[in-house]
Amino acid sequence: MKQAYVRFYAALNDFLAPERQARTSACSFYVSGSVKDLIESLGVPHTEVELILVNGEPVNFAYRVQDSDRISVYPPFRSLDISPMSSLRPAPPGEFRFVADAHLGRLAGYLRMLGFDTWYRRDASDEDLAAISAGEERILLTRDRGLLKRNIVTRGYFVQATDPSRQLVEVLQEFDLVQRMQPFRRCIHCNGILQPVPKEAVIDRLLPETRQYYDEFFLCPRCGHIYWKGSHYRRMKQFIESVIASS
Repeated sequence: MKQAYVRFYAALNDFLAPERQARTSACSFYVSGSVKDLIESLGVPHTEVELILVNGEPVNFAYRVQDSDRISVYPPFRSLDISPMSSLRPAPPGEFRFVADAHLGRLAGYLRMLGFDTWYRRDASDEDLAAISAGEERILLTRDRGLLKRNIVTRGYFVQATDPSRQLVEVLQEFDLVQRMQPFRRCIHCNGILQPVPKEAVIDRLLPETRQYYDEFFLCPRCGHIYWKGSHYRRMKQFIESVIASS
């Protein structure tokens, strides 16, 4: 039987069984397979990996593991340019666009509120999510490690937090999005771009108090939702301010 020796660094240890965390561990095999398959068999989705070194040299996911290989696996680097060493992650997109799985509905709504193009459907299958991520070059946000292990998914992120507001802070930090926010430009229900609309055009759909106290309105041309700067708007502004302070 052959053996390779693998060590994961920094946040990648969160995906590992306790006995493999923060240490070099032996992995036995009979037939040489790809380093991607080896990494994912230990619990780490390939989308979380930025650099793999085998015996000190950078390799890609297709590298075939050999007997006695010493493998080091690294997550994304925040302050170090590793481009000369062949980063395995795609280049950052010009516009950050997301697709969120069925369990991240609140997070999807928050991202839309901040102006980020976020595809979400509660009934979407894993096949749908992976295909949309690959076909539209959207970053797949999920808490399902198996979904991130699908071969067609190249842009993805495993959301660690379980509370939606903390999930939002986590995603903003992970992709450095605070300076890219454009709050209140998207419909939180369907992701459409909001358009200003004359009060007269929607007055028959407004409650009496709304008609009396508000004059500025925005309409989603996709789903027809109407928005105005009422108490809900003030609450959302306060929420955004608290998120920025935490990011």
